[in-house]
Amino acid sequence: MNKLLLALGIIMMMSAGAFAQEAAESGAEIEFEKEVHDFGNMKQHGDASTVFSFKNTGTEPLIIANAKGSCGCTVPTWPREPIAPGESGEIKVKYDSKRVGPINKSVTITSNAGNAKAKVIRIKGNIEAAPKKDDSAMPAKEPTMAPSAN
Repeated sequence: MNKLLLALGIIMMMSAGAFAQEAAESGAEIEFEKEVHDFGNMKQHGDASTVFSFKNTGTEPLIIANAKGSCGCTVPTWPREPIAPGESGEIKVKYDSKRVGPINKSVTITSNAGNAKAKVIRIKGNIEAAPKKDDSAMPAKEPTMAPSAN
């Protein structure tokens, strides 16, 4: 009798584990077309904006609670409304390109996606200094004469 109860208990635990795994696999799922955008070399003050497209491949609406840049120079915008199963959305990321040098920034996305509660997308590239303004193209100023002492 004890063996029968033990076997029954093991079967019930395995069934509960399989059910929990199935429940965890259903729900919202987020899948990005790309997770890294490389701007390559670009000029200072240029347009450093990109779009990350994604799709809800799950069975429940996807809700993005937050998208946070790794610094104040990286600003994401994201859809505030739920994304239905099978539907797509976009996260726009704008980098303030006034800084010169290499960039490697991230945006952390917090959602109800079962496959990624916190998903990280990245931007990278190199910002080259803008050309200096050439003063030789400016018209020459007339020399001012000091008043003569008569």
